[in-house]
Amino acid sequence: MNNSALREITPLELKQRQQAGERITMIDVREAFEKEIADIGGVLIPKAEILNRQSEIPRDGIVVIYCRSGGRSSSAIKALQQQCGFTNLVNLSGGILRWSDEVDSSIEKY
Repeated sequence: MNNSALREITPLELKQRQQAGERITMIDVREAFEKEIADIGGVLIPKAEILNRQSEIPRDGIVVIYCRSGGRSSSAIKALQQQCGFTNLVNLSGGILRWSDEVDSSIEKY
């Protein structure tokens, strides 16, 4: 597999895997004020800090990176793959907005 390829998971797939007991690390690359509006439980590492804080991201197991709609998280993943050699990162397709649509409508859209 090409390591630079962007792997994605849908919110529904993620929720099902979490409910099945799979250990999945979640990293939120939005800003702190955004996490206050809508939080699905990930560790907050804003995109601007992601390369400097890469040591906080596990290199084993599945790590799902997410943002509001999927754009910032996909660019954060590409940077981590290209500059730091990560191979276990997965983008949450559609981000928090899609999570609100498909998994938990109580998560506020903004």
